[in-house]
Parts: sequence; structure tokens; C-alpha cells
Amino acid sequence: MAAKKSGSEMTVVRGLDVARYMGRWYEIASLPNFFQPRDGRDTRATYTLRPDGATVDVLNETWSKGKRDYIQGTAYKADPASDEAKLKVKFYLPPFLPIIPVVGDYWVLYVDEDYQYALVGEPRRKDLWILCRQTHMEEEVYSQLLEKAKEEGYDVEKLRKTPQDDPPPESDAAPTDTKGTWWFKSLFGK
Repeated sequence: MAAKKSGSEMTVVRGLDVARYMGRWYEIASLPNFFQPRDGRDTRATYTLRPDGATVDVLNETWSKGKRDYIQGTAYKADPASDEAKLKVKFYLPPFLPIIPVVGDYWVLYVDEDYQYALVGEPRRKDLWILCRQTHMEEEVYSQLLEKAKEEGYDVEKLRKTPQDDPPPESDAAPTDTKGTWWFKSLFGK
């Protein structure tokens, strides 16, 4: 299948079982972006559905230079009447003094039937994540997800694999934790 042009509509998962999507996802690869550290490792996201059944608590974590950094936010359906897995994620910046809400797109482009692998992007095709329930992914599955990303118009040559330790680090808060400093440092190109 030929790659889609960057201006065309992407194929988004329909009928996402939000409850099954909850839990921890490990970042296997991503397109580099300003809000994640260049040297980040063990990057992961944990999603928890609130009792209202519509809002998801988001915890994004990464380790850089031996320190855990994290940011918390929320996610919700962009259009509650649609069955498309087009979500909005909201974080407050700067994270250590939350003042400014920043909202982004989080589109689930693919999830396998067992909810073990996911491909997540957004309409501008600037952000892309390959996620897995485990800290590693079989090469065959990774290659299939790369093909899906190409079909959606992504330049997969720019993808960066995320180093993941097995077992993954604990996420208990520690004195070395920094809340959102990776975002702050990214503004200065660190």
C-alpha cells in the first residue's frame, strides 16, 4: 500500500475499549519531540480511568541521567459522540507550577486485538509513539507497526528506539524525582 499524503485523513481505531486500554504502556520508539529528553530511557505512560468513565488520568515517566522525571495530565475523547479513538490530552505548564493548560491530540492509530501493542499519533504527523505492554517488542511486530505508520504518512526513518531496562525501574517517588523539568530544560535545548 502506498504511503498516504501528509494532508490526508489518518485511519484511527474505532470502538476502542477504553477500559482495556488502561494500565501501563512502555515506549518502544518515538519521533523525537521537544517535550521529551533526548537521553530519556525507560519511558512509559500509565493510564487510569476515572469513575466518570470518560476522563483518563495520565502519568508519563522517563529516566534521564539516573533521575525519574514525570508529568501528570488528563485525557478525554475529542468528540464524545464519535466512536473514533481521537483523544485530547491536557497537561499544565510548567508542571512544577501548573498555570498554563496545553492540550494536544492523541490518536490511537492501531491497537492489536489483545491490547498488547499500540501505534499512537496525531493529525500533523509530528508525534508518533510505538507502545507495548512489555519493555520489549518482537522485531516482526515492530516492523508491522512501522509499515502501518508509513501507510499513515509518517517518516519512520526519524523514529528513535527508546532504551528500556528489564525489569523496569520502580516509579515510587524518590528524592531525585523531578516533576516536569524535562519540559523546562527542553525549552533551552538541553
